[in-house]
Amino acid sequence: MPSRPIDQKLAVAVVYVAALFMTIMDATIVNVALPALGNEFQVESAAVNGVVVFYLVALAAAIPVSGWLGDKLGGRRVLLGAILLFVVASALCGASESLTQLEGFRVLQALAGGLMTPVGMAMLWRVFPPAERARASAILVLPTALAPALGPVLGGHFVTYVSWRWVFYVNVPIGVAALVFGLVSLTEQRRAEAGAFDLAGFVLASAGLGLFMYGVSQGPFVGWRQPTILATVLLGVVLLVTLVVVQLRTPEPLLRLRLLAARLFGVCNAVMLLGGVGFIGTMYVVSLFYQDALGLSAAEAGLSILPEALGVMAGSQLVAKVLYPSLGPRRILAGALTLNAVAMVSLSAVEPSTSLWWPRASLFMLGVGMSGVFIPVQTAAFAATSHRDMGAATTLLSTQQQLGGALGVALLTTVFVGVGPVTMLGGHPAPHLLAYHVAFGVAAGVALVGAAVALVLRDAEAASTITRWRGPDGSGAGTR
Repeated sequence: MPSRPIDQKLAVAVVYVAALFMTIMDATIVNVALPALGNEFQVESAAVNGVVVFYLVALAAAIPVSGWLGDKLGGRRVLLGAILLFVVASALCGASESLTQLEGFRVLQALAGGLMTPVGMAMLWRVFPPAERARASAILVLPTALAPALGPVLGGHFVTYVSWRWVFYVNVPIGVAALVFGLVSLTEQRRAEAGAFDLAGFVLASAGLGLFMYGVSQGPFVGWRQPTILATVLLGVVLLVTLVVVQLRTPEPLLRLRLLAARLFGVCNAVMLLGGVGFIGTMYVVSLFYQDALGLSAAEAGLSILPEALGVMAGSQLVAKVLYPSLGPRRILAGALTLNAVAMVSLSAVEPSTSLWWPRASLFMLGVGMSGVFIPVQTAAFAATSHRDMGAATTLLSTQQQLGGALGVALLTTVFVGVGPVTMLGGHPAPHLLAYHVAFGVAAGVALVGAAVALVLRDAEAASTITRWRGPDGSGAGTR
């Protein structure tokens, strides 16, 4: 008897979760290996920073074209092709014999990663109907939570006990398993009409996002007044403003910015952007706070960050199974971002004499709060998105997620560098805790702005995703 085909909901979820896990972990695991890379290639630490920066720039440049490619060539083909490229690029990174080789192969990794996330997300939301997307979102938060927490832990272990090359080789078995499973189980979905390729939009989006990401990722470290940074950021902004004007006048734009005019989709994007700024920025500063201010080792810091992932996993089950079906997105998002602000403020109370269980509890709280952001946004944002627009919509959401992370790191790093992470005590340099405390306070302020924006949402617009709630007429279109 012929074997039964694998349920496409399961197939897409497994492949996409593996791809998402690799992409997110790869952005964090490399950080702890930078000193080892400097020693390996006999260059100063600052020179190795290109391994991270080039990855971020190429990732941002690749995302805008992902939706069009998925619609044109088919999601299955693009997703599996991107996974294959990511695996090959990871192996090449691990085998690099020079810094130039490593930077080039990191660009290949990023190009693949920029395609995987939005194309995989579009495939997922096409197989899951709106009423089931909260459950699917609860699955997606697992790689989103685990990857940033495991990255530094695994990276520190590999660098200390094995080799820096395994920071990249670790992607190979994960990617090969996802690729084989995808080849066997995934079927091609019905394609949306891709339209003609918008070359002007592609050039403006890739160049604008790439330049802007480079500027904001380098600015806090080399100085915002450096002519190169100022020119890069300003040129990036000019290109992005030009992109908006051109895309709104183009009949078949690469980025369908008009989708943001819909209240539900536009507000969800804004909330995710603000939530990401505070969250990613906080997670970056926390890792520095643990090591530079509290004196923990890289391994100890990684383990003390892990409660954030546990909080996301615990909160995701509560949000997806209980809160979202009962309350809808508006109140959950506002409450979750307020909880995030409380967690960030509590981190600003940590001193060297404070028990480590205090910041661990704060990070657990932050993880619970972020589960209340991830799931409602990913569930509600696409409630009214058509099959044709799904690829374009996921591209926009992925773009602002990348921007949110970069802006968060840039903002909070600028704050604590501006205040000064080092002070003089008794004629000797010592950690200046106020710098980190102020940064956490700024992150809390951004989270509260996100909570205020979330209140603009109307649950009625996401009614198709709220399985237990129906309006007065039973149609699910009532208001709250």
